[in-house]
Order: sequence, then structure tokens, then C-alpha cells
Amino acid sequence: MMPLKKTLDRTPWWLVATIIIGIVLLWNMVANHSYQKIAGALSNGLLTTIGVTLVAFLLASAIGLIIALAGFSKWRILREFARFYVEIFRGIPVLVLLFYIAFVGASEMVHLYNWLLQWPIEAGWMEKARTRDFDMLWRAILALSISYSAFIAEVFRAGIQEVSKGQIEAAQSLGLSSWLRFRLIILPQAMRKILPPLGNDFVAMIKDSALVSVLGVQDITQLAKVYSSSTFQFFETYNVVAFMYLTLTLSLSLLIRAFEAHLRRNDHH
Repeated sequence: MMPLKKTLDRTPWWLVATIIIGIVLLWNMVANHSYQKIAGALSNGLLTTIGVTLVAFLLASAIGLIIALAGFSKWRILREFARFYVEIFRGIPVLVLLFYIAFVGASEMVHLYNWLLQWPIEAGWMEKARTRDFDMLWRAILALSISYSAFIAEVFRAGIQEVSKGQIEAAQSLGLSSWLRFRLIILPQAMRKILPPLGNDFVAMIKDSALVSVLGVQDITQLAKVYSSSTFQFFETYNVVAFMYLTLTLSLSLLIRAFEAHLRRNDHH
């Protein structure tokens, strides 16, 4: 009885309930012709959602790392800029930033591009850029990247600060340059602390990627709005949408938890 009781106590019943609901929804999608049509109509949106999230997250990680390193710079102007960047973009809602980048920032970036390349454009070597040529998909990716880079910069900063100062000082005494200290000593150790919260940010970005539908980007949410408004199958359509997002986010969340548990076991050994 005791092993059974321990098993029941340790069972994540929320996960069991979620799996049961997922199986029911999946069965309906397989057995019901209406659900099959909806899933087929939204399949391209699923690929767009995954693509937008992957590209935006990679850009956000690169920008976040640069901002985090600027925060550790010996030059105060870079440290102040890093703090300014983080505080400003963490304080702006993702939806507001999407609108700002799409309808204000995009045109300003095009004007800046034309100004910087004014001479080759006037010489006829390059074409003048137009705001309408700046695809909404890339505006959405840029907005997500800027928004999340501020949060990811803080993740990198916290991870880097966790590295023992003694090891950094030992590397300095061996004559390693700043780049070599970062690449060989700081980053490998910091990544153990950084990867789990980075994974959580990736899951959060998948959910926030639904906001790009307000710009007309053909993701899951946008295609669902179009399909449901034309067929009036709102219940069935948004069941499929919820199933797709839950499948993505829950599977990634479980992988992140397994990875965290693996890291804890290695730390104990």
C-alpha cells in the first residue's frame, strides 16, 4: 500500500488531466471531419508561429547578450545605456511595442536607411527603400525581439553574476584576455544557470507570438479569426487553436523541467 500511496502523492494530477483533455481534443480532430478541415486550415499558421518565435528568440538572445555585456563594461556610458534599454523596453507592453515598431519605427528605420545610403541611392547604385516594402512579418519579429531582449539581458546578467569572482581573478592572473575569460570561464558556467530561464522565456514568447495577428501576420490566431468568421465555427476553431498552443507550450515546459532536474542531479553528484 505504501508504494502505491507514494506514487499517488507524487503523481502530477494537473498533467494527467491535461493529457486526458488533449487526448479527447486529438480524437475529435482525427475522427471529426470538421476538426480535420480546421486543423488543415490552421497548419500553415502553426508553421508561421513556430518560425516567428524561433527567429525572434534568436535575435532577442543575441541582443540580450550584447546588452548584458554592456552592463558589465568598464565604460559608464555603456552601463547606463544597458540599464536604460532594459528598463525602457521591460516597461512597454508587447502589444504597444508591436504597434509602435509596425507603424512608427518601421518608417523611421526606412528614412534612416535612405539617409545613410543617400549618395549611392542618388548615384543609381541602389534603390530607395519604401516603408511598404518592410514586410509586416519582419516588423512583428523585430518588435518581439526588442521586447524580449530586455528580459533576456537580465537573465544573462544574473547568470554571469553567479560565476565565482575567484575563478575570474585566477584567469586574469594567468594572463587570459577579457574575451578568453568570457568564452572559456564565464559563459560555460553561466549557461547552467541561464538555460532554464531562457527556456521559460521561449515558452512565453510562443504565447505572445499570438499578438502578431493584430498586424495581419498569418499565424495560428489570425488564420483562426479568418476561418471562424467565415464558417461561424468559433467553438471548434478555437478548440483547435488552444490545442495547438497547449501542445507547444506544455511539451516545451516539460522538457525544461526535465532539464532542470538533470542539472540538479549533476550538481548533487
